Amino acid sequence: MAKFTHLHLHSEYSLLDGLPKIEAILDKAKELNQEAVALTDHGVLYGAVEFYKKAKEKGNKANYRLRSLFSL
Repeated sequence: MAKFTHLHLHSEYSLLDGLPKIEAILDKAKELNQEAVALTDHGVLYGAVEFYKKAKEKGNKANYRLRSLFSL
């Protein structure tokens, strides 16, 4: 079976757009045998350190991307 990694996923830190807690995201990724997870919260980096530390503890590769929307 091919490996799969979510490249667009919001956590509880993505206000009004995300629901799952970081620990739950990482647990589900492990359950599904996903080696890596990307977190793309909207306009904030509040969960980056928690995400990195917990992913390292659980043996997941953590990818963090900030999604920002600008208006000119």
